[in-house]
Formats: sequence, C-alpha cells, structure tokens
Amino acid sequence: MDEKKQSTIQLILDTCLMAGKIMTESGSEVYRVEDTMNRIAENAGQKESVSYVTATGLFMGFRSSNYTQLENVTERSINLEKVAIVNSLSRKFAEKEISLEELNLKLANINHEAPTYSVPLQIVAAGIVSCTLMYIFGGHWHDFVATFFIGMIGFSVAYFTKNWLNIKFLDDFLAAFTIGLLAYLAVRFHLAGNIDNIIIGAVMPLVPGVAITNSFRDILAGHLLSGTARATEAIFVAGSIGIGIAIVFKLFM
Repeated sequence: MDEKKQSTIQLILDTCLMAGKIMTESGSEVYRVEDTMNRIAENAGQKESVSYVTATGLFMGFRSSNYTQLENVTERSINLEKVAIVNSLSRKFAEKEISLEELNLKLANINHEAPTYSVPLQIVAAGIVSCTLMYIFGGHWHDFVATFFIGMIGFSVAYFTKNWLNIKFLDDFLAAFTIGLLAYLAVRFHLAGNIDNIIIGAVMPLVPGVAITNSFRDILAGHLLSGTARATEAIFVAGSIGIGIAIVFKLFM
C-alpha cells in the first residue's frame, strides 16, 4: 500500500471515529452512531466498512485493508446539539459540499461550533424546570418559589461536585441529599407546605430520562451490550438520587 493511500485511509478512520466519539459522548443511540460512521466511510470511498460501537468504546475497520482502529469513550453526557451538528456535517459531506479534510477539521472544532450556555443560565433553567414540573405533577402554588430555589441549589451542587471531585454518582447523591434537606427545612420553617411535591420537582433536572430512553432504544435495535450498559448506569444514577433522599427521610422524618 502506497503512502498516499495509507494516509487517506488513516484520515477516514480518524474522521469516522471522531464523529462517532462525539455522538456517543453526547448521548446518541448506538445504531445512529454506527450508521453515521458507515455513511462517512462510504462517501469517502470505503464502501465495505465495519463499525462496532459500545457505551465505552468504538471500533472501526475496512474489509479491503488490514486497518482497524479503537477509540475509547470515557465521558458520557447529554448534548443533542452536538449530535445534530455531526449529522448535519455528515450530510454536507455526502452532498460534496465539504471535503473529508474540512469535515475532519470541523469535527475537531465542534466545541466552538456547538452553542454553549453559561452556568448561571443552566442553574436558572434547572430552577424553572423544577417548579413547573412540581406544579404539573400535582403541586400547589405556595410551594412554587421554594421549589424554584431548591431546584437551583440542587443542580448547582451536582454541577460543581462533578467538576471539582469528578467521582461518578457522588454528584447526584449529594445533590439529592441537599434537595431533601432543604425541602425538609422549608416545610419545617413554614416556607412551603408539602415536602413530597418539592422533592419531586427539584430532582427532575437530575433524573437520567434521556439515558433510560436511549438504553431501551438500543436494546430494541439489537444492541444488547450498549443498551444494558446504559440502563445500568441510569439505574445507578437513579439509585444515587433515591439514596440521598432516603437518608434525609431516615434522619429527619
């Protein structure tokens, strides 16, 4: 194999794996990741590509060569905007609007392409989600303000604990414990009326709803390993939240 063809194959592999890694880390379903990787390879001239995606790693190879490459996935979050951008770039590459080199460069700079929201805005949004869902789930208006502030504080604890300590599931546990304790204090000092409604609303920003949904979609699509792994992770997150609330009830109720 000459050097030019070898470098082209390496660029295709790097581009496909970069796209797959971004989508996997951003919460995309496995079948969508594999389809995007294979389409990029096919449009780049490698029609017999083989990809295998799990929740923790990606494999990519071509039947026409001995090349196979692995990419680790260590971070998993929910950022559907990045998934949409990768899909858009993939379609542009298929329609020959951008070259393979341009696609690789845009994927490498996707953090600058994707819109980001400031931390204060995320915290305020968590408070709004908390109080509105509290009311939708049968709460009362006199719990609205307390749920708004408790939801913001709970999300803040989860966000900063994750950034500072980087210990999996500890952020959800501490956030849930904080929410339960503040809800108890709010009712105890007559700032709110129903502790159950406050807790239900305030934990909503922490609940791994997208992860649970995607795990079932992966299982139904036949990706049993990835679906089970994501479901297990979501169960542990839900368990961390439940244990944090349960400790508050055990200590103070």
